[in-house]
Amino acid sequence: MDYEQTVEYLYNSTPVFEKIGVGAYKEGLYNTHALDEHLCHPHRHYTTIHVAGTNGKGSVSHTMAAILQAAGYRVGLYTSPHLVDFRERIRVNGKMASKAFVIDFVKQHRSFFEPLHPSFFELTTAMAFQYFAEQEVDVAVVEVGLGGRLDCTNIISPILSIITNISLDHTQLLGSTLAQIATEKAGIIKHGTNILIGEHNEETRQVFEERAKEMSSPIIFAEDQPEVISATPNAKGGMDYITRHYGMIHGELGGNYQAKNTNTILNAIPLLRQSGMKISDNDVITGMANVNESTGLMGRWQKIGDSPKVICDTGHNVGGWQYLAPQITSQPCRQLRIVFGMVDDKDIDTVMDMLPKNAEYYFTRASSKRAIPEEKVSATGEAKGLHGKTYPTVKEAYEAAIDASSPDDFIFVGGSSYLVADLLANIKEQST
Repeated sequence: MDYEQTVEYLYNSTPVFEKIGVGAYKEGLYNTHALDEHLCHPHRHYTTIHVAGTNGKGSVSHTMAAILQAAGYRVGLYTSPHLVDFRERIRVNGKMASKAFVIDFVKQHRSFFEPLHPSFFELTTAMAFQYFAEQEVDVAVVEVGLGGRLDCTNIISPILSIITNISLDHTQLLGSTLAQIATEKAGIIKHGTNILIGEHNEETRQVFEERAKEMSSPIIFAEDQPEVISATPNAKGGMDYITRHYGMIHGELGGNYQAKNTNTILNAIPLLRQSGMKISDNDVITGMANVNESTGLMGRWQKIGDSPKVICDTGHNVGGWQYLAPQITSQPCRQLRIVFGMVDDKDIDTVMDMLPKNAEYYFTRASSKRAIPEEKVSATGEAKGLHGKTYPTVKEAYEAAIDASSPDDFIFVGGSSYLVADLLANIKEQST
């Protein structure tokens, strides 16, 4: 099989959460431990940092990797989902895993894993851990896929565990209250290992404190130690921060929500230094200013065009939209246009309650089987005073928004990671 055939095989022969949702979730770590033993425990060959949370874990993971790369470390980065190419999930110093590695991994190990019937994520995690070992990384930043306690990344023994925040998402699997979801995510807290909590409330704080006490783990709440004094969007699309210990920092990643992420990251640096990692203040400043180039991150308040201004963002749940909605509304423009769609396990009613009513909407669906039909999205929007037309594909919706726009309009594309993935794939296809 060539690379495209191999990826197609992975999608078609394993349950994929991106395609079928809850049905792809396998409770328990039996398959993970079996794969790990088969591969001779590759994750034990390098230092790891574990990042969980409802929102922000992708931005935090990529920024941490960029800072560590600036410090001279060889850094593995495992994240999900990918937007355009499967190999985005597995990177070393920003470079995606080679196509040859993906092909060879499946060829060499399929006789072992096929009888196991692992999920797509279980197999991808094993692949990532093996790649990092073969590439002899110094440290790997590992993003949790779903939850924490039973997530297949949870076999690692990190030097630092980070939980960015908790909000109501994946409630079918993780629980219907913040405390229940926090309990699942607190499952990444390891005995005697520093745990950093980015955001908390009274309900989740108690859960984290009890778990940390049970595991004899030092716990730090980033909001108790504010490092970010102020955050201001800049002309380049990123954020400028006045910080307590680092002075002025330019953050390449845009989006008002990045202020919380940055406060979490800056609280993580002293904990990594305590663990023996050599990270200078200049490494922090350099890493934060070069996240996209260093790690290949896409889809975080990403600018696609200038005239009209086009922004896409992968924010896909209530926790993300509480930051996105006011930022979109605050954009100066002649006409606000929003290309919008969601998938079926998200709280579309609450998200659409947050959306601005003065926008022209282009309701659509991503290519994922879990995408809510555009007619249903439109009907939900109309009932809430959001007006627009429906389009069967993201490409058609985006092109319609562009065609209708004047240079001083503002177009936002989002509502789902898969919507942004379709957009970026279409742009890449047109540019090649």
